[in-house]
Amino acid sequence: MSTRSKTTATTRTKSPTSRRKSTKAPVSRTRKTASAAAKSGASKPASPAAKATVVTDTTPTTTAPMMKKRELLELVVERSGVRKKFAKPVVEAMMAVLGEAIAEGRDLNLPPMGKIKQQRTKDASNVRVTVAKIRQNKPDSDAASDSGEEKPKPGVAEAAE
Repeated sequence: MSTRSKTTATTRTKSPTSRRKSTKAPVSRTRKTASAAAKSGASKPASPAAKATVVTDTTPTTTAPMMKKRELLELVVERSGVRKKFAKPVVEAMMAVLGEAIAEGRDLNLPPMGKIKQQRTKDASNVRVTVAKIRQNKPDSDAASDSGEEKPKPGVAEAAE
C-alpha cells in the first residue's frame, strides 16, 4: 500500500456572468508521491490497521502420523486379499512409476486418490523438492449406503425393465 499525500487548495474562479471579484489567487493542484513526501519531510501518520503482521509459523499441521511404505503394503494386502509376496513388487513398481511421472513434471489424474498438479519445483544438490496440489472429491454421504440403495452415477441412465 503506497502512502500518497495530496496537497490541494480550493480556488474560486471568475465566471463570465459573475460581477463579484475573486479575492483568492488561483493555486495549482499538486500531487506528491511517497518518495517526494519523504524528501520534503512531510509524512502522514499510518493508521493502526495498516500495520504489517509477520507470520513466523510455517509448519503444516497434520492430524495423523506419516504413512510409511511398510504400513501402505500391509493395508494393500489386507484390503486386496493378495499375499504379501505378490503385492510387494506391484506396490513398489507403482511407486516407482508415480515418482518418475512427478520427476518429469507430469500432472496425474488418479480417480480414487485425486488429481495431482505440480505448482513448483526446486533442485538442490542431491534432491528435488516438488510442491503439488492434490484435488480430491469429497466422500459420498453415508445416507445412501445406510438405506441399502445404490446411488446411481450421474449421467448414467437407468436400465429399462
